[in-house]
Amino acid sequence: MTNQVGIDMNSDSDSDDLLQYNPNRLLDTLIENLRLKNDAALSRALEVAPPVISKIRHHRLPVGASLLIRMHEVSDLSIRDLRYLMGDRRNKFRISDKQFKPKEGETPQS
Repeated sequence: MTNQVGIDMNSDSDSDDLLQYNPNRLLDTLIENLRLKNDAALSRALEVAPPVISKIRHHRLPVGASLLIRMHEVSDLSIRDLRYLMGDRRNKFRISDKQFKPKEGETPQS
């Protein structure tokens, strides 16, 4: 099965390029698909500040859910394809049950 950006998602190849987290591939694909000139134009299209794109490109800021949704809205690529481009291959997201438990010694507030 080939996705919207032409990547074979059923491929069993162990290509290091596609298996590792790389937000640059995602950003470059968006620039190409939207026919933009550079990161500044991408930041305007996504309605985020230019330093956000720079920080993502230099691995100082992760691609958050709201930005991923905005990328989907602007590019018409599925969330799955966008995640695949960036190297995120998880099928499910799990939240630790520890995040919702009160810390030891704390009493829940009513």
